Amino acid sequence: MKLENVPLPETLSLRESTLFEGDALNVLRRLPANSAQCVVTSPPYWGMRDYGITSQIGLEETLPQFLNRLVAVFAEIRRVLRDDGVLWLNIGDGYTSGNRGYRAADKKNPARAMNVRPDTPEGLKPKDLLGLPWRLAFALQNDGWYLRSDIVWEKPNAMPESVKDRPTRSHEFLFMLTKSERYFYDHEASKETAANGGKRNRRSVWSINTQATAHAHYAVFPLALIEPCILAATHTGDFVLDPFFGSGTVGLACQRLNRRFVGIELNPQYVDLAMSRLTTITHSVTRLKAA
Repeated sequence: MKLENVPLPETLSLRESTLFEGDALNVLRRLPANSAQCVVTSPPYWGMRDYGITSQIGLEETLPQFLNRLVAVFAEIRRVLRDDGVLWLNIGDGYTSGNRGYRAADKKNPARAMNVRPDTPEGLKPKDLLGLPWRLAFALQNDGWYLRSDIVWEKPNAMPESVKDRPTRSHEFLFMLTKSERYFYDHEASKETAANGGKRNRRSVWSINTQATAHAHYAVFPLALIEPCILAATHTGDFVLDPFFGSGTVGLACQRLNRRFVGIELNPQYVDLAMSRLTTITHSVTRLKAA
């Protein structure tokens, strides 16, 4: 594994699996157009975590600011994506803060505590569900993406919630979006096992357990959620992009499936963590410190 610093003015080229340290939008603007066959990613959710990093996404003062910032990032992703490529976007929902500038710890989930939290968005009420996944999906659709499928990721082992006035949330959305009307989709590779043991067309509800990790990262993609996306949308050796790379699970999936990855991560601690998880990869890992 080789570690390099790449100067910002240099136009970036992609030959092997590469991990860039820096702001997603800044790095994406330096990547070549039509270079990634597939994107699998999960951006930070709005008002859910404070990662303590300057210019992080997710703590914008208003919901429209958050959505507009992501639309700008995904417009650049669309440029980098091949014309026949597919974007798989995982995004979770949340509730309004009631204008509380904090979130208390939950006995069953102490990591949820925050000392900063955006105000309730205009037009919503305290305790309202934000509807954030669909707001983002429609914003991307309006910006030119084809919205092809909404997939419900059902979590049989969902985190308990200390709530007594609504059901415990046990799902998130995974949206399938494309750059063009026609695109590559491997129908056979995407099939799932039916109850009778045969194969059938993959359904739009995926029951997949969350994946525990010993590492210090709040949200880790399960490999079982990522791999069907990659198999359906890529060939062997293709590039898969994750502009919010986190601890590098998309990279691990690419390694298992003989694909190449392009990861972008702002938090240097997560870059270090991803590199430690990807030590068996023999390709170079490039770290770009973007302003």
